[in-house]
Amino acid sequence: MERRLAAIVCADVAGYARMMGADEAGTHAAFKAHRTAIYPIILNHGGRLVKNTGDGFLLEFASIVGAIEAAIEMQSLMVERNNHIPADRVMQFRFGIHMGDVMADEDEVFGDDVNIAVRLESVAAPGGLAVSAKAYGEAGKHLNVSFVDAGSHRFKNIDQPVQVWTWEPGGSDSRGREPASKDTSNLAAQYRTAIVGVLPFANLSDNTDEYFSDGLTEDLIHALSLQSFYRVLSRNATFSFKSKNVSTRLIAREIDATYLIQGSVRRAGTKIRVTAELIAPESGEQLWNGRYDRDIGDLFAMQDEITTSLSAAIAAEIYRAEAAAPPRATSNDLTAWDRFLKGLSHYYHQTKADYETSIALFKEAIALDPTLSIARAYLATIMVQGIQFGWIKSTRELWTTAMSLAESSVRLDPRSSFAFQILAYLHAMEGHFEAAMDAAKRAVELNPYDMGARGVQGMCHFVTGEHRQAIDLFSMAAQRGNSDPRYQFAATNAFSHYLLRQYDASLSWAREALYSNPYHLQVLAVRAAALAQSGRSEEAAEATEILLANYPGLTVERHLRNFHWKSEADIAHYRDGLLKAGVPSTRFSLVEPAPKRTANS
Repeated sequence: MERRLAAIVCADVAGYARMMGADEAGTHAAFKAHRTAIYPIILNHGGRLVKNTGDGFLLEFASIVGAIEAAIEMQSLMVERNNHIPADRVMQFRFGIHMGDVMADEDEVFGDDVNIAVRLESVAAPGGLAVSAKAYGEAGKHLNVSFVDAGSHRFKNIDQPVQVWTWEPGGSDSRGREPASKDTSNLAAQYRTAIVGVLPFANLSDNTDEYFSDGLTEDLIHALSLQSFYRVLSRNATFSFKSKNVSTRLIAREIDATYLIQGSVRRAGTKIRVTAELIAPESGEQLWNGRYDRDIGDLFAMQDEITTSLSAAIAAEIYRAEAAAPPRATSNDLTAWDRFLKGLSHYYHQTKADYETSIALFKEAIALDPTLSIARAYLATIMVQGIQFGWIKSTRELWTTAMSLAESSVRLDPRSSFAFQILAYLHAMEGHFEAAMDAAKRAVELNPYDMGARGVQGMCHFVTGEHRQAIDLFSMAAQRGNSDPRYQFAATNAFSHYLLRQYDASLSWAREALYSNPYHLQVLAVRAAALAQSGRSEEAAEATEILLANYPGLTVERHLRNFHWKSEADIAHYRDGLLKAGVPSTRFSLVEPAPKRTANS
């Protein structure tokens, strides 16, 4: 069993049992949503989730400064999130933080120092932190916030008293949100065989609030229509069913809708609760549901925020549902669109074999219909990802083909945010910095509700060396729960933190990326470099062994051919880390072939 020095953070939710007693399903859903929102903060500070504990979680950090800074940032974010929730639904975490020698067995950690962190949690005020004097003594001089000496405490099963320092937030961390633009134009249908109907949201309050439920419905119709993947029925098609007791199956047949969205709005004083669900009316299956509790405040800003959250969640679920749906063709000959959807279903599996199958199907779809813009955008995306994963050999011809696909996708569907996203990404990868940012800005303008567009804009900042701006955008996209495989935010975060010399955070994001793809070439490489720069030479050597076992032809110079960053210092720093990790500079000496190993071997 390994022993190591670590910073331990233990968290729970104040009053969780009471909240569960009042609303079990709602409390559990809210807890999961908050946990998803703060997770990128944990990774940004080099932490990892050891385990969930029902009403809380246990975290491990390599740095005590990183642990405390992460806890403060998480609590500040929770203040912001709680500002939009009715008083009886406010959820506050308590954090206990300690550092010391721990025993590690697989992914678990044990020992007295872990127990102290658990006990400290009970001393923390809701929304605050309790830190041991040992941890505070190490980190205090590096922190920009004030702690209060809370005296000496005796804890159950801990022999010696523990001196405790506490912190509570002084106010919310207000972050301005860019207002969404209001482009009311409609997109061409172009093979979008899925038809989405947004039913008028039911107003469960006074008749005077009818304007808000109707306005939210109209905004959601607009937001969803900005996706160039499916067709959204107009207001006139669905508002005729307002206040009518008709089954969703009959409504869907009447308006020929593949998916229906329905919801409700309830207002109580200055609070508003919005619920929504996405259903497949023919089967009656509920594909997604969500609930949003907000303080009215600036009414239009609040309405935009709910619309953004709803559209981001619903659009992603429609993509997944369509990829899994059987072909809708009436004959055995699949149409171009059916071939594209079949390719999309393989793409979501994220294996090398499925990638190869999806590439072939996307090419077949384009051959059947050369005007199918979205198939071109996906094919360009998957080609570049295949290079980055190490599944496709990088050649000048391949990059030229991918760029041609992206450019033609934009020409064929100039209102597709996704088409401009892949064009921006390819320009960024090729070192065309101004063209990349122009395309990324256009993607955001076309669909300000699409967090993928924000993440690609972050990539444009990344390649020009503006890593803090990049991390802000990557984290914003990740906090929205964007799990779409088109966006590899964990991998890009690993690189950004590495280039800022925040190696613990880089390793946390690399670990996250390797969960879904343990053979990701670029992530395996940056992980080895980060370990080497951290002085963890034995772990770096092991990471390099795994990298080279999977990619035996890799050399530093060959690897760096695909990196066209603006900053020569960034390239030099990455090269230095790879060389320190033991990755060969230009060529190998003859070695015995090694069996493939995963990052978790």
